[in-house]
Amino acid sequence: MALLSGLGKYKDFGLLVMRAGVGIMMVLHGYPKLIGGPEKWEKIGKVMVDAGIDFYPVFWGFMASFAEGIGGALLVLGLMFRWTSLLLFITMFFAAFKHLNAGDGIMGASHAIELAVVFLGLLFLGPGKYSIDKK
Repeated sequence: MALLSGLGKYKDFGLLVMRAGVGIMMVLHGYPKLIGGPEKWEKIGKVMVDAGIDFYPVFWGFMASFAEGIGGALLVLGLMFRWTSLLLFITMFFAAFKHLNAGDGIMGASHAIELAVVFLGLLFLGPGKYSIDKK
């Protein structure tokens, strides 16, 4: 166990690995939604009806697509990190809500729940020293 006990000094590198890995996956997941245009955004934004928000579905869909696509890139860079983490947390919260409300059960919502927890944790941890925010 002595081998692993020294890894604590690499916390900032660990945050970079986590930011890069999760951020790249969010870009890959969100970019197709972002370029999908208003029709795609409206479909995504209609999820908000389940939360009692039945106005501007194109706006809400664009915001979710933006949070995933652009937010993922900002996460990788560590730029506007806490705001980005907050937007991604909110997006994943509503994605989990949608899956649970659609009857997909916990297994259908698990990916969104897991990412919501990650983004909430990152919101508190910050980007680490290997980020644009820290330069």
